[in-house]
Amino acid sequence: MSIEAQAAPATGKVTKRQIGAIVAGNALEYYDFTTYAFFAVQIGHAFFPHKSAFVSLMLSLATFGAGFVMRPIGALVVGRIADGKGRKPALILSFVMMGLSILGLALTPTYAQIGVAAPLLALFWRLCQGFAMGADSGPTMAFLIEAAPEGRRGTFGAWMYISHGLATVAAGIVGVTVASLAGPAGLEAWGWRLAFLLGAAVLPLGLILRRSLPETFHAAPAAGAAKQRSWPGWRIVLVGLGMIGAQGVPAYLIKYMSTYANATLKMSELASLGATVAAGCSYVVGAYLGGRLSDHFGRKPVIILSRVGFLVAVVPAFLWMSQSRDLASLLVSVSLLTTLNFLSATPSIVTITESIRKEIRGTSGGTILAVGTAVFGATTQPAVAWFIEATGSPLAPAWYVIVFVVMGIVAPLFLMETAPRKK
Repeated sequence: MSIEAQAAPATGKVTKRQIGAIVAGNALEYYDFTTYAFFAVQIGHAFFPHKSAFVSLMLSLATFGAGFVMRPIGALVVGRIADGKGRKPALILSFVMMGLSILGLALTPTYAQIGVAAPLLALFWRLCQGFAMGADSGPTMAFLIEAAPEGRRGTFGAWMYISHGLATVAAGIVGVTVASLAGPAGLEAWGWRLAFLLGAAVLPLGLILRRSLPETFHAAPAAGAAKQRSWPGWRIVLVGLGMIGAQGVPAYLIKYMSTYANATLKMSELASLGATVAAGCSYVVGAYLGGRLSDHFGRKPVIILSRVGFLVAVVPAFLWMSQSRDLASLLVSVSLLTTLNFLSATPSIVTITESIRKEIRGTSGGTILAVGTAVFGATTQPAVAWFIEATGSPLAPAWYVIVFVVMGIVAPLFLMETAPRKK
């Protein structure tokens, strides 16, 4: 008779410090990963100089996208550690890798200083960051789901996306502060590097917090090898990929908004980076409400209704921004679209994770998230930039994202409801 992998025995309620360890570590990784997107123009000038500003930006965004290629590999490699050795060692390993890659990118000399070695090094560090991000998501969500009390998995699962939102707020505040202090010339020369280094400065604290985590899962040695080769059914895989794409494309479009406001709407750096703060705050609100509401009303109703809301709002929002080109339209539109997107993001990832057996959660759950993000997220920003350039229309991003939002409405219909029924 085979011995099943078991979740760690309950040791009482999960403490705020333990949730803080996950949030702090995940937020730091996301802060540094997304800071690249916020400073894509300046990084393009540093590593990919070209007489065409558009070509320089596209090369920078392509390097950003290259990091997604490594996400599935990181999810597979470290996910197996999470399912074989436990969630805690996987979470520590991914965090250390992210910290090293952040420092590497921040300290890489420019193209003017070391020539072609500069873009090659920038690409290498982006690949390392992508590996670490792919490695982190599966174990993080598995930990949160396994640590949650009965009936609160949506609320606990929300903390992964809440940490992303907090990271976005932090990145926006840092960006606005650095831009105001450094000015355009200083931002090009050293400002964007300072933003990365500020994130890396809290690496020791994050490592200490993650080392304090309890273990929520132990795999029995006799079952380990067989279980790690198991995968969920194709229905879960395909529907999961669709749900991840439906939340990932709008999410990375929203991350592109600072570049969109600056490069397309011709707004100031302070205005465009200020939108990042609004997006981060809305990210937190949407993620928390999505998780909380899904615990009470079910995952699928929250996913579908919020997607319908996004579908209705996206074209008017971009039309308003393109016509007004002022701070009010930018902040309100970004806040609305972000909230609607992340109302569905939390119940989507919780549904996928709950649908997968615990003994393969770290590997398969993380890989579905990583592959979906790699396929859809990696292409979003370069595709949007290209469509804007090709059509000359500032509404191009809205038409691009609609296809994926519709996919997000249809996909959850093919999965069972995973939230406990309220009596």
